[in-house]
Amino acid sequence: MSEKKSLNYFSVVSIGIGGMVGGGIFAVLGLASQQSHGGTPIAFLIAGLIALITAYSYSKLSTTYPSNGGTVEYLNRGLGTGIITGGLNILLWISYVVMLSLYSFAFGSYGSTFFNENQEVWKHILISSSIISFTALNFLSAKFVGKSEEIIVIIKIVILVIFVAVGFWSIQFEKLQPDTWSPPVALIAGGMIIFLAYEGFELMANASNDVKNPTKTLPRAFFTAVLFVIGLYVLVSMVTVGTLSTEQISESRDFALAESAKPFLGHAGFIIISIAALLSTSSAINATLYGASRISYNIAKSGELPKKLEQKIWNKPIEGLIITSVLTLVIANIFDLTSIATMGSSGFLLIFAAINFTNLRLAKKTRSRRWIPLVGVIGCLSAITVLIWESNTTSFQNTLVLVMMIGISFLTEIIYRRISGRRIKEIS
Repeated sequence: MSEKKSLNYFSVVSIGIGGMVGGGIFAVLGLASQQSHGGTPIAFLIAGLIALITAYSYSKLSTTYPSNGGTVEYLNRGLGTGIITGGLNILLWISYVVMLSLYSFAFGSYGSTFFNENQEVWKHILISSSIISFTALNFLSAKFVGKSEEIIVIIKIVILVIFVAVGFWSIQFEKLQPDTWSPPVALIAGGMIIFLAYEGFELMANASNDVKNPTKTLPRAFFTAVLFVIGLYVLVSMVTVGTLSTEQISESRDFALAESAKPFLGHAGFIIISIAALLSTSSAINATLYGASRISYNIAKSGELPKKLEQKIWNKPIEGLIITSVLTLVIANIFDLTSIATMGSSGFLLIFAAINFTNLRLAKKTRSRRWIPLVGVIGCLSAITVLIWESNTTSFQNTLVLVMMIGISFLTEIIYRRISGRRIKEIS
């Protein structure tokens, strides 16, 4: 078995950072800034702390139950084989579809800036073409893009670090003073609506079967990756809020990161960041399509989705890939950025609350300190409550969409169980 374990500490950290610094920061930075104003760095910090606590639970669960099933497997083990587990696993898949929608929306938003006319039309053309193209690429050969993924991760990290290093000297720190922050509830809601920018660290758990010396490697890798990304996001948001006015952020919300490069890098900076966003969101679309189709496969294999999705063609879960892509096309082209971010962040916060609760229940087996996952449960549920409260006061439509997403997940599980009679089983 030891010969098959090929991932070392740096490899796992790269998976985590690559998963988090995908298209999320490019997509939601403007949304967070519009919501939290001068307190945007604090909003990213609050969201990051919840991610860090949840990373503790993932590190403990992944070392105790190494499995390619990741989140699906942990929920099955910790919460049993009831409707709650099934509903949460389906919600996980839908949340990945929402993530894909966010990445493709960001791709279309940044790509449309290269056109002088009909930008809204071009945005939807680019949204749809990105999903269709990467679906075809996953269908034909995910291996090629898998090899290029590491290069793209390095490029986008380097560009963001340069952006921070150069832009830091242009920050007008009076724009970050406490009197520029949004009220506490709105500030926290701003952090929670962009929480999905952190969710990628869970990908490290899916690789736990292939990690060398997982007991020592995984905890260190989880904390290193999350702490690095927290620092990067806080600094990037400081530069953005510190260089743009509130009006500029509102006008360029969908591509605020590129707009914030103009004051100190000129139009060339706008182009460079836009290209980085296109590269980043492209790689995120590809990687998430690959992962989401396999999540649907794992969920079907455990007995929570139709057995048809458990079948593979040419060693690929084709049905899951097609269904995932079609749903993504619908969501990305119908809903706006706020609705997509609210759905995605709420979905993952609910799932992470369940992961923390799972670790709390299995604390003796995972050798965890109970108070940490307990804080994680309270933090995630409190975050969802604040997000729903703020969303309900600003747009009841977003709250309705969120309730529908959660309701559909559990209703699908209930109906499917009654029709099929399938039972959940553990993923090996």
